[in-house]
Amino acid sequence: MSEASSSNGSGHDYTEGASPLDIQQALDSANRARRDSRYGEDGDAMFDGPGHSVNPSSVSRMTLRDHGRRSSGYSLGSRSRRDSMSRDSRPHSRRMSRDSADSRHGIVNGNGHGRWSEQDVTVESGDEGEEYGSPSRGRRTTPSPEPSRSNVFGGLASIFGRSVPVAESPSRSRRASLSSRASRSRLLRRHSSRRSDVSSDYAVDDSSEDGDDRWGYTSNEEDDSSGEEADIASIGSDMEYRSYPPSLGPSLPLLAGDPVFGSEARIEMGELEPLPPPPSGAPSRQNIYIADEDAHIRMIGYEPVPWRQWLWWFSCVLSCGVLALLGRWFPKLWLRWVTRERAFVDIHHRGFVVVETAYRDISIFPISQLDYPYSISTVFSTPPDPAQLLPKYRAGNADVDAPLVSLTYVDYRYNRFALDPRTGLFSMIRDWRDSSWTDVFGVQSGLQKPVLEQRATLFGRNLIDIEGKSTASLLIDEVIHPFYVFQIASIVLWSLDDYYYYAFCIALISGISIVTTLVETKQTIARMREMSRFICTVNVYRDGSWSECDSAELVPGDIVNLNEPPLATLPADMFLLSGDAIVNESMLTGESVPVTKIPIKNEDLARWQDSSDVTGDMAKSFLYAGTRVVRIRGALTTDGRSGSLALGLVVRTGFYTTKGALVRSMLFPKPTGFKFYRDSMRFIGVLAGVAGLGFCASAVQFVRLGVKWHTILIRALDLITVVVPPALPATLSIGTSFAIGRLRKLGIFCISPSRVNVAGQINVCCFDKTGTLTEDGLDILGVRAPERNANRFGELLEDIHDLPASRDKANFLHALATCHSLKMVDGEIIGDPLDVKMFEFTKWTLEEGHVAGTAVVKNKSGGDRPAALVQTVVRPPGSAQFRIEDALKGAGKHAHFLELGVIRTFEFASALRRMSVIVKRLKSTSMEIYVKGAPEVMAEICDKSTFPQDYDDLLSYYTKRGYRVIGMAGKSIEGLTWLKAQKLKREQAESGLQFLGLIIFENKLKPGTTPAIQTLRAAHFACRMITGDNPLTAVSVARECGLINPAAQVFSPAFIRGNAASPLSRLEWSSMDEPGWKLDDYSLKPLLPPAYRLIEAEELESHDYTLAVTGDVFRWVINNAPLETMQRMLVKTQIYARMSPDEKNEVVERLQGLGYTVLMCGDGANDCAALKAADVGLSLSEAEASVAAPFTSRTPDISCVIEVIKEGRAALVTSFSCFKYMALYSLIQFTTITLLYSFASSLGDFQFLYIDLFIIIPIAVTMGRTQAWPRIHPKRPTASLVSRKVLTSLVGQIVLTSAVQFWAFFWVRSQDWYAPPAPKNPNADDDKLEATNYENSALFLVSCFQYILVAAVFSIGPPFRQHMWTNGWFMLSMVCLSLFNIVVLLWPPAFVASLLELMPLPGSARAMLLLAVVVNVLTSMAFEHYGAPAVSHVIGKVVELRRRQRVRDGKIYKTVEGGMR
Repeated sequence: MSEASSSNGSGHDYTEGASPLDIQQALDSANRARRDSRYGEDGDAMFDGPGHSVNPSSVSRMTLRDHGRRSSGYSLGSRSRRDSMSRDSRPHSRRMSRDSADSRHGIVNGNGHGRWSEQDVTVESGDEGEEYGSPSRGRRTTPSPEPSRSNVFGGLASIFGRSVPVAESPSRSRRASLSSRASRSRLLRRHSSRRSDVSSDYAVDDSSEDGDDRWGYTSNEEDDSSGEEADIASIGSDMEYRSYPPSLGPSLPLLAGDPVFGSEARIEMGELEPLPPPPSGAPSRQNIYIADEDAHIRMIGYEPVPWRQWLWWFSCVLSCGVLALLGRWFPKLWLRWVTRERAFVDIHHRGFVVVETAYRDISIFPISQLDYPYSISTVFSTPPDPAQLLPKYRAGNADVDAPLVSLTYVDYRYNRFALDPRTGLFSMIRDWRDSSWTDVFGVQSGLQKPVLEQRATLFGRNLIDIEGKSTASLLIDEVIHPFYVFQIASIVLWSLDDYYYYAFCIALISGISIVTTLVETKQTIARMREMSRFICTVNVYRDGSWSECDSAELVPGDIVNLNEPPLATLPADMFLLSGDAIVNESMLTGESVPVTKIPIKNEDLARWQDSSDVTGDMAKSFLYAGTRVVRIRGALTTDGRSGSLALGLVVRTGFYTTKGALVRSMLFPKPTGFKFYRDSMRFIGVLAGVAGLGFCASAVQFVRLGVKWHTILIRALDLITVVVPPALPATLSIGTSFAIGRLRKLGIFCISPSRVNVAGQINVCCFDKTGTLTEDGLDILGVRAPERNANRFGELLEDIHDLPASRDKANFLHALATCHSLKMVDGEIIGDPLDVKMFEFTKWTLEEGHVAGTAVVKNKSGGDRPAALVQTVVRPPGSAQFRIEDALKGAGKHAHFLELGVIRTFEFASALRRMSVIVKRLKSTSMEIYVKGAPEVMAEICDKSTFPQDYDDLLSYYTKRGYRVIGMAGKSIEGLTWLKAQKLKREQAESGLQFLGLIIFENKLKPGTTPAIQTLRAAHFACRMITGDNPLTAVSVARECGLINPAAQVFSPAFIRGNAASPLSRLEWSSMDEPGWKLDDYSLKPLLPPAYRLIEAEELESHDYTLAVTGDVFRWVINNAPLETMQRMLVKTQIYARMSPDEKNEVVERLQGLGYTVLMCGDGANDCAALKAADVGLSLSEAEASVAAPFTSRTPDISCVIEVIKEGRAALVTSFSCFKYMALYSLIQFTTITLLYSFASSLGDFQFLYIDLFIIIPIAVTMGRTQAWPRIHPKRPTASLVSRKVLTSLVGQIVLTSAVQFWAFFWVRSQDWYAPPAPKNPNADDDKLEATNYENSALFLVSCFQYILVAAVFSIGPPFRQHMWTNGWFMLSMVCLSLFNIVVLLWPPAFVASLLELMPLPGSARAMLLLAVVVNVLTSMAFEHYGAPAVSHVIGKVVELRRRQRVRDGKIYKTVEGGMR
């Protein structure tokens, strides 16, 4: 079930806090919201959000409006904390980052002109008061890092589908969340950027607190909180359709500041790189937070200096393009040499803006201009801060709303930033709001032609149209990649050295690779264009009349007829002005539950002016672009007629819509990182250094031998191509590719190949409960109703016909049949699955009540509200139709059938945890009110005398056994008319009720859950459950599936002083089975058990206990508890219950902050944020939003987790094996070449060809085909190339293979039959090194065996991969190559000997070389299996003193675990 859902369509969670331990406290604090979370202290933003992804901002999450409102009563909270959380009280009060304010205070000079060269701005996706870096007491918050697009070499493997590592910076304060959370939370709550506000430079936060919660409803008010705490999971940011397209867009590719080594996961890089002071004058720098991309960026204006540019071009020509390539790879180099920083307003047509992220990524975007003869307010709807006006505007000499001649803008990732001439700063045009959008009637007049042209000029066409690069452009981008530049240089070098055959083969392979990449890229772009581009015909109201046009021509402010022509998919983000709609928002949430939309109210439309994005009740009326239409009906007219138009007001178009944000997240995903890739690049650097040293030694000998200088130069470059093999990057992806293929056969699909290797390092597995560990739907176990004449519950009734008949007007059966929000569409009942199950249990039939007529509800505040007389009609099977006159007359003489009409519905409110309906029964003079909700809230609204005595005991019995329980209550009001019912306040309706009974829902474990959990526990994986369900149910399910040891004590916290909103509250941790047994509230260690419980000392010290925490406690501990307590809670807690989607995400991030590598498995609905935040996200949902997770499984249970981990480990070990093999192959060949260089010899052309093409490629490709070991070993494979195990093995094999080659080299020279090669004539024109000599033949023959030998040595088998001999293709390759090498060694055919330029060797010499090969094989195998582990162990003992380094390496959890022992 989806936790904390919206009022319509999402899962209604009625059973919150059903623990009997908490029921008494629930009675005492009835008005406390379930998630009264505190978000930060002293202004430190403590928000949640998607873990590391570019995420659309428009997807609603748990908003903080309620938190801001509730905080008004807490005098203990700090002022700054309350200020940072007040959201809607003063919408115009927006605050800037304290960092930026500090950087600009005191820089105003004597003449009153300030230095505005660097400005900070938050282009928010959150509500007011949630800005990045809000002021705190004397300290600055850490800005969140911006996701890296790519790095320079892309790990040299980016063309093989890999991404560059990424970093997450921990916060400076333990109470601040991980660095990126503040920004992420905002975009997860349907908040898109509202304004690019720089006016808070010197702003004083005078936000007032909202008033107390008010649940009094007038005639047309609905529940205020259901939308405000709607938890609709976010869109996936890592979405991709099988491959990431390379740099799409009109800019240079993003290049990383650390061009060689890149970065890695969770590197501490939380801030933008400090820069020297900017030039004086108007702003030339601007810091912006873009919530759509979860990115902090810095924009800097530059302008090329003409003479420097000419000098650069001249230098590029002189360097034959090398300097141009360096400028492409290292843009800072080009910027430093050619350009100068320039104020944005002073940049001319040749200028540009450099966008820099916290990850040192740099991209360059041109500054463009368009003719725009309209007023400034049509682009910038928010008045600028007077403190930031440029001098000519500050002096009052210029009109601040004067018409523009042209508009200066920058397009960054399909977001348009317009330059405000008044401040010299950029703002997103997406933040613009029309000041006339104040009431529904006022906007229905549509647009006039001049306004239409203006908005079409500003916003462009309503198309999500991905710019596709030309084939030539893609080809150039591909060819100038460092890897291919190296390939091309190598081919040129080999051609100069007459290695034509080898050069041709490598060129052919490279060409095929480039063409394949181009084809895949074009196909990916085409798929994404087809998926994102949408055009339909719409009917719009313009210039006073209706006309049809393409949806691409829509602009903000257009009025659209939603009925004609019928819409299957919504073309833009719109507010519903009239009518009603049912839409499927699975594209956003991953949850295919239909959502009902109602017309927007005037106050909500007016609030849109000052809101960052869709919040509160606005969400009930907001139609998102790209969502599928289930049904749209026309509005009800004031005279009762139906069928008038359903109208929508377009508010966002194109890439500024929710769907546009989703597509942007797919185009610019957050790259993932892995230490292996960084280490591999460093290792390549070491190999290049080895090549340099080897050449230095050889060069001296070359000079002594009189070799020509150009030959020496060619040989030096050739040595580099030997040591750094061009095929190396391809081998890094071999194991991953095979693993993805095997997973695909198992129904597990991967869209982020780099995460496969990361899966091999998982040590914590987190699971959602409902739909993941348990079955997706709930089945009704039965109902329990109070016995009529006894003050206790009756028996469990599993059939509705066993329910005793009741003479009461408000009875249990009628409550079951009517208290829901179900709709009938095309003969099918749709709505929340729990409601559907409950209604199906009654076996009644349902019909929507629109046929019954309409009436008008007069509103005191003005305006009439048309409403259906009867919203829904339900009846037992076989009843006749409901008649309108019976609803109006009351007791109709001719009404003989049992029918119930739902007159009014109070939608489910997450803060109240209940919903209610007002029901009219046919042939009745009264109306009944039925309420359905969490059992503990029943005590607040029901007469205490109506509760059975065994209420608490029965509730505890079911919840402890994992059942979900819902309470029902009702009352009858005599003489209540339809009009009075429409004007009845909710607080009046939901009071003084009679308790009717309990509904018990059963949520069964999936068959694969228990075996999978047992497998993971046996392999020493830490398992966590993160759910929105109540803790008793969660603990019960965890024990049932083995996630918690059945004998382990589970301790749960409760507030004994204060509550979740007060920093000075106090927690008490009690055993859920033995309430008298407590934990120390600081160390979280068990205190002495109760005297009556006999426990052995060993059991007390065994720490066989775990923790179960709820969302409000989790939030309080994160914000207010000591650091040690927080860390221990994270390490010991196995059950996280009552968690919102944001809190699920934060749990994952907090675990990562302790050094865990986290896997999250969920159903893709409310888990989207956590799935993206995790190192490995695995979605069991096939809905569209599930593509947000790197892995998606068709297997409906968590057994797929086992497969992902097994294949991840196999792929990781394979990557290590392939890399070690390629490195050793290079060094074996390097040893051969270096020895031959000592007397001016080398390998022949066909010898190179044979080694590289016929030995290396078949072995390197097939060795990755070894499958995963069928069981998961408790120990993880190493993830570091510089670990002592890897280095010991590598160095040892290098020594052994080099020793054999040295022996062969000197042994040949010592033989009687040896004849030295003829001395080379230094005056000869032929500068090619001679390859036909005895040393060459001996070294070539021996090394050919070594290439095969090291492949066998490095083919690691159990416990991560199967045995080498199970890989048939690999064994076939090795056997065939070994046999061929033996033939060439002992009985070489004349043709082969001539082709390979081999010297004739005596039979005894051939036998001796074969013996040396055998010895090499035996020693290498022995060292790998026995010697390397022993040496590694000794080295480990020597460096034992460095064990403290673990904490600095991010393994904090190990220290915490040690401290709890």
